[in-house]
Amino acid sequence: MSLDLDRARETFESSTDFTIGLEEEFAILDPATLELEHRFEDVHAACQRDDVLADSAAGELIASEVEIRSGRAESFAEAMALQRERRCRLFELVEGMGLALGAMGTHPWANYLDQRIIDTPHYNRLRHELGYVAQRNNTWSMHVHMGVRGADRAIAVCDRMRELLPLLLAVSANSPFLDRRDSGLHTVRTEIFTRTFPRCGVPSPFVDWAGYAEFVEMLQRAGSIVESTQLWWSVRPHHAFGTVEVRICDAQTRGEESFALAGLIAACIAQAALDYDGHGYEGAGAPLRDREIEENLWRAIRYGMSGRMIDFRRGEQVEAAAALEGLLAWAEPARSRLGIEPTLPARNGAQRAREAIDAGLSIEDVYRDAVAETKRTYTAAPRAAEQA
Repeated sequence: MSLDLDRARETFESSTDFTIGLEEEFAILDPATLELEHRFEDVHAACQRDDVLADSAAGELIASEVEIRSGRAESFAEAMALQRERRCRLFELVEGMGLALGAMGTHPWANYLDQRIIDTPHYNRLRHELGYVAQRNNTWSMHVHMGVRGADRAIAVCDRMRELLPLLLAVSANSPFLDRRDSGLHTVRTEIFTRTFPRCGVPSPFVDWAGYAEFVEMLQRAGSIVESTQLWWSVRPHHAFGTVEVRICDAQTRGEESFALAGLIAACIAQAALDYDGHGYEGAGAPLRDREIEENLWRAIRYGMSGRMIDFRRGEQVEAAAALEGLLAWAEPARSRLGIEPTLPARNGAQRAREAIDAGLSIEDVYRDAVAETKRTYTAAPRAAEQA
């Protein structure tokens, strides 16, 4: 992606509010052993023979992963419809190749030393630049793009989203296992990706486009980056699409939960933009400090939805479930405007997986059940409410 910041600013100035794009990452697996299969190039080549998947399937650094993208949609309902079709086509295609797909934030026992990087000039350059970091990144996520009109407004929305990211991560937590062990964390994926990649995690506030552009231009002059996609922050302005992109969440085992989480994220982005329209940048109060957000981020990583967040403005702890209720209430105007009513589960993926372990299942059994559940739910017909 270009680092032409003047052109990127123009893209945001002409962007359309609240368009939606969904991106979901899947592990490519041997269906019998559930070991990772480094077959992205084969899967991608097969996708090129499908009129829909040709422009929708993409790679993300490692050869054991395939990403499916909805493309731009005018509404969340349209985005779900587009993504459902792409999911079904992808699952059918990989099954025909003797493969399976998994959707958790990590693979419970795959050895990162066996990982292979996709053999393209782009990814070979990243492998050279990142070394161990690229090799270590066998993780899977889901991303949401939302169109936000206005460059300064998009940066203000990114700044507002910073303090919401820990709770969104907690809601999504779905990676308790690593190296065939229970990590004790709810999202060990975040420790692997967000803690190791450069220019990752939660950025400091930029206030406006000028502040953002000044920093990015400095990185370019210093030779740190050559393209905007090397800014791996958990929320970022996407230069090519004119969207605010949220990238912090674990991949979701159940297809309907992936949509519910995406709906929640979309509503938060839209509500942040609506708040900015009503009150300006200062309307939400002073941004939380980096160290305050970092404290809640750790709580999300460690305890997920089973723990507590800190309300730094009130100076008190709050149960994660109560914080989520407050988030949904805050975003109600945007949810109403966009027709989004996310049905979030009582227990997320990490909580269910740990309950299964406590009930006596092995990690291998839990993952096998999760892979079966992914196939069933990601290829399921839409519910009546989603078709309406």
